[in-house]
Amino acid sequence: MRALILPLLLLAAPALSQTSEPAPPETRNCLQLMQIRSNNVVDGQTIDFQLRDGSVWRNRLPRSCPTLGFNQAFSYSTSIPQLCNVDIIRVIVQGNPGIIGASCGLGKFERLPPKPRKAKAGAKG
Repeated sequence: MRALILPLLLLAAPALSQTSEPAPPETRNCLQLMQIRSNNVVDGQTIDFQLRDGSVWRNRLPRSCPTLGFNQAFSYSTSIPQLCNVDIIRVIVQGNPGIIGASCGLGKFERLPPKPRKAKAGAKG
């Protein structure tokens, strides 16, 4: 009986040792404009959008957008009440009113995992 069990355990070991891969992040092509509370330019290729429900959606532009990371500001114009991965943003050049910088295409929006909540002082748990 032991002679049969050992080979079976050896065959099962690789399957048991494999951990399940995390689920891919949720992505969207568009965000509803009315749901966007704020945005944060992370760098020249990354913008985080915080929605009214508290969720944060990261947009990684397909290419780096010149001076976006430096100026930290952009504008956009849409014909529908959504900001989508086919839309173009325009860098706002700080300190030069009326000067518009590079125009860059958006990528898909990827939901970031929620930040862990900090325990309140004095809370037991």
